[in-house]
Amino acid sequence: MESTEPDPASTQLPFVLSPEEARVLGCLLEKEMATPEYYPMTLNALTNACNQKSNRKPMMELSTEEVREALDALREKKLAMIVSVADSRVPKFKRVTELLDDPGPAERAVLCELLVRGPQTAGELRTRCDRLRPFAGVDEVEKVLRSLAEASPGALVRKLSRRPGHKECRYAQLLTGEPAPEEGLAGEDGPEPQSGTGGPLSRRVDGLEKEVETLRAEVRELRAVFEEFRRQFE
Repeated sequence: MESTEPDPASTQLPFVLSPEEARVLGCLLEKEMATPEYYPMTLNALTNACNQKSNRKPMMELSTEEVREALDALREKKLAMIVSVADSRVPKFKRVTELLDDPGPAERAVLCELLVRGPQTAGELRTRCDRLRPFAGVDEVEKVLRSLAEASPGALVRKLSRRPGHKECRYAQLLTGEPAPEEGLAGEDGPEPQSGTGGPLSRRVDGLEKEVETLRAEVRELRAVFEEFRRQFE
């Protein structure tokens, strides 16, 4: 039977992103979809987005200069660009629309979540992508993942080995290169709960807590954007 695995030699991306570049690119994708009214983004707003305490894994504390350097590297790779906006006195940044043949909204949402939160299962992606682009079910997410795994000029995601004690496999983005070997092993999150206190109610409470943190982070970001806007008229 013929193998359906892609040939690594034919799916090599023409670049490898650093963790900082991946975080910046992921945030540009995220804000483009989640808050288009504040996109393109200023350097300060993008720095705040990179350093959010929610919807980020790992958490980062990037300086403005580090974000600027990551943006310069992304611009050299033709993945980001600087734009001038008529009603703004500061430059703004956006992702290049031709990014990797410009995948559709569903593919962008999944890729974004993998960039800002690391490896995840299809079920986790379905839940976390809801704020960017809702999915009808896990099957739809898996279809998108297969599309990203077969993308041109190179695969954008890879299915990882199932971790001991876990039912589902996770998927990782490949823009930062091949996942580390430990990504396919039991991670810091521990095994998925099977019953007892780890049942549906516990997972729902956990999801609500994360949603609250997301809303708080977005409020902080909106405040920062408003303050920057207000300073332009002082």
